[in-house]
Amino acid sequence: MPLPRAVLAFCLMLPAFPAAAIVGGTEAPPQSAVMVLNSAGGVCSAVVLAPDAVLTAGHCAAGPHALRVHYRGTDGSPVLVEVAARAIHPGYDAGAVAKRRRSVDLALLRPSEPLPARFAPADLGAGEARTGETLTLSGYGASKPGDPRSTGTFRSVAIPVVEPYGPSKLLVWMQGARGAGACQGDSGGPVAGADGAVLAITAWIGGSCGGLTQAVRVAPHRDWIDRTLSTWNVSAHWQP
Repeated sequence: MPLPRAVLAFCLMLPAFPAAAIVGGTEAPPQSAVMVLNSAGGVCSAVVLAPDAVLTAGHCAAGPHALRVHYRGTDGSPVLVEVAARAIHPGYDAGAVAKRRRSVDLALLRPSEPLPARFAPADLGAGEARTGETLTLSGYGASKPGDPRSTGTFRSVAIPVVEPYGPSKLLVWMQGARGAGACQGDSGGPVAGADGAVLAITAWIGGSCGGLTQAVRVAPHRDWIDRTLSTWNVSAHWQP
């Protein structure tokens, strides 16, 4: 399938070299993360589980639009890889936010060709995040709300866990000081614990960029992740 013009234009607009700058975050090496672009101009982040499997948010992969996994080559040029298969979690509900229903906002994508070896598979964590614990939120999203040119650099920020609606076994809520947090394009990015293992996937931002950030824990969905990957002859690495 030829590359959609909207996707090509967006890739050329992304900064070819890392910028010194998520909102309130700092640049970090994208060792286990790539971008996911769709033919309608949508931008998300994703966690590398294997050279030919990435984990992202369900809303990033749902719908009829063509998807590409995006990263920069060693020379800074954009590389786009077609998605050979996608699996949306059966519990994903596109209308969940508006109707206040439960949704498991996760998806797995299988690139049509392996990612470069420099993208090391991430460890997935089985632990829970507790109120007050600091987690690391990362993604390729905008550092300035409404500014697409600030998208495309992998950034991280450390923010604490909060529980505005009571403890949850499925979700993690985080909110940083001075507007630090996720922005457009960070959906699908990793939320990691102190040991670096990915505990959750960013799914939703309340209000403006840097506001309350919601992420879906991966541990409760280990069976679905492992079963789906096994059909692709791939496996994820889980920490105890």
